[in-house]
Amino acid sequence: IKTTKKLSITVLGTASSVLIGQDALGAAYPARLEVELQKKLEGVEVKVNAVIQTRQTTADLWRQMGRILSEKRPSLVIWQTGTYDAIRGIEPDQMRVALDKGIEAARAAGADVMLVNMQYSPRTANMIALNDYIDIMRLVSQEKEALLFDRYGVMRYWFDTRQFDLYTRARGMALARRVHDCLGRAMATMIYDVLMPKASDEPVKP
Repeated sequence: IKTTKKLSITVLGTASSVLIGQDALGAAYPARLEVELQKKLEGVEVKVNAVIQTRQTTADLWRQMGRILSEKRPSLVIWQTGTYDAIRGIEPDQMRVALDKGIEAARAAGADVMLVNMQYSPRTANMIALNDYIDIMRLVSQEKEALLFDRYGVMRYWFDTRQFDLYTRARGMALARRVHDCLGRAMATMIYDVLMPKASDEPVKP
């Protein structure tokens, strides 16, 4: 940022990184992240692009990391993963190995990494065992000194404090757009606080 006045970010994600419908691309959290970071980083050209791979495990995404990095050449990779591992029942230790290798590949290509764990849904929380995978991502982020955006924890907090009713389907895409907007703003705040420590202490509110 200091030398080029540019910040290139690649979101390596799955289906929950996008929305459907009219103007969905601009409403999903990668686009909202770009807008918020552009506001915060005056004089810096911010570009966020999303590479969406559906039904991919962490190992599947890691194997594509080299190609994606060579094509996009980002300064920061936001790696959203874990849900499909849990659905498939992948051993958490296998996921851990893939996370390690993916982070190492990104850093070898000159990119920093921010991990993003699963989204919280009260409808599926008791159907899919996520805790072991959430713990693995937290452990790897600590060991590798990589950022971790706790999407699961943030969304559960919003639900528990009744800021968002994530159980009902009544509001459909309107609710999804609000959630994505808040996620993008929260991610932007986290990244900005790393770049400019103590510059922002205000929590992101829906």
